[in-house]
Amino acid sequence: MPDDARHWRTALVVSFAALVVRLLFAAALPLFPDETYYWDWSRHLAAGYFDHPPAIAVLVSAGTALAALVGAPPSAFAIRLFPVIAGSAAGLFTTMIARRLGGGAAALTAAVVFALMPLAASGPILATPDAPLLATSAAGLYFVVHALDAAPGSRTSTSNWMIAGACLGLAFSSKYTSILLPLTITAAVLLRPSLRARLREPGPYLACLVATLVFLPVLYWNREHDWISFRFQIQHGLGTPKGSALKRELDLIGGQLGLVSPILFALAALAVWRTFRQHANDARFVLAVVATGSWIFFAWSAIRRPVEANWPAPSYIPAIALLAALRPPTDRWLRGGIALAAVLVAVIYVHALHPILPLPARRDPVARSAGWSGVATQVQRARATLAGRTFVGSDRYQEVSELAWHSPGRPVAFCTCINGRHNQYELWPGFAAVAGIGDNLVLALDETTGTPDTAERLSPYFTRVVRGALAPLLRGPDTVSVRRVWMLEDYRGGWPARPAVQD
Repeated sequence: MPDDARHWRTALVVSFAALVVRLLFAAALPLFPDETYYWDWSRHLAAGYFDHPPAIAVLVSAGTALAALVGAPPSAFAIRLFPVIAGSAAGLFTTMIARRLGGGAAALTAAVVFALMPLAASGPILATPDAPLLATSAAGLYFVVHALDAAPGSRTSTSNWMIAGACLGLAFSSKYTSILLPLTITAAVLLRPSLRARLREPGPYLACLVATLVFLPVLYWNREHDWISFRFQIQHGLGTPKGSALKRELDLIGGQLGLVSPILFALAALAVWRTFRQHANDARFVLAVVATGSWIFFAWSAIRRPVEANWPAPSYIPAIALLAALRPPTDRWLRGGIALAAVLVAVIYVHALHPILPLPARRDPVARSAGWSGVATQVQRARATLAGRTFVGSDRYQEVSELAWHSPGRPVAFCTCINGRHNQYELWPGFAAVAGIGDNLVLALDETTGTPDTAERLSPYFTRVVRGALAPLLRGPDTVSVRRVWMLEDYRGGWPARPAVQD
């Protein structure tokens, strides 16, 4: 017992240390385009958005509000503060699940694995929907495990089912793929007679009721917007197949090996398989089904459409807990996997601050956050040359949000929304609805692979269109991509229709 308590205390120290490291990097790295996009959402809080439910916007808004409360200006740290805390909470709940399965030693293993797995070490630094998704999924699974460990129908079981339901409702309000969690839990219950007996107690039904009540505002928002968010995500993940299915499957596998690390990925998969082979108790069986069901779903999804490497991330919460419970900390393969993961994370962290990998800036995902302040400066210079009221914008949501973030005073920026995929800016008043006759618009348009037709298509609606200077996105001396500034003067009214696009 003393060793168990010591291991648990060490696990808490590891989890806290990981949180501190993530917060330091969150303050040091510039915001990525998706993050500035979610920051712009946080300036228009709602129960839903075109791309995702509202949880990430709420977390970002809380961070900027806290910064304002203490007199600090908006910053990358403020935007990422609560997402980083949420991501670290996911690690803590994963550690708590492992402790229920295998005691303090398992908890320590889970804490170390979660802290050093590249997916969990780097992903939770960013302000994305994955942060609240992981936190609420891990919390939900913890309370499901707690409910299953309690006597059927007992007050402890019922209360834990209800808390799990609240967590699932919050997961639904974070990212729609969280629907896999209740679906796989239900599958596990139906597959095992001892779990089917749980359907005779009120807990699971109360969990469903609570989850629905928590998620109800998001459902209402979608109904009021013609289910636009659901339709987008279904098309995005399960739409018309494109390209090679084999390539998509290989990309998915490669992404998992990179984000989890090859050895830890193999050990996690083996732990899930061993759980099925050993006829484990109900809680472990549920965790194994949740992990397996998620992997199967995304493998099937990759047959139709590309699956981003981070999408299966919640599946590693139960997989890590099972791995920690089944392998002793002294296991040499586990130690080797942790060591390899630590090296990968160290390389990622160092490269994010000072590029060391031989990757061209144009192909380096980390470089996507670089150079936006320079583009915004070029846009402001062009804006200063124009008389009258002048707005800024671009033709894609990434550029629009970065311009809004980096421009003095952080003004509302507009998306032309005549090219590119549909996005949240189309649900807000656009330039044509806000601007008056005679106003101006300065755009930063991507010319990395050629000149877009955006300015040409807008030219009939302005008296004069001026092709301005190039505005490269630079990471040090290297060019990541190239934008050009366009000045559209003296708005006449009207706006071109968007051509049909495939999201």
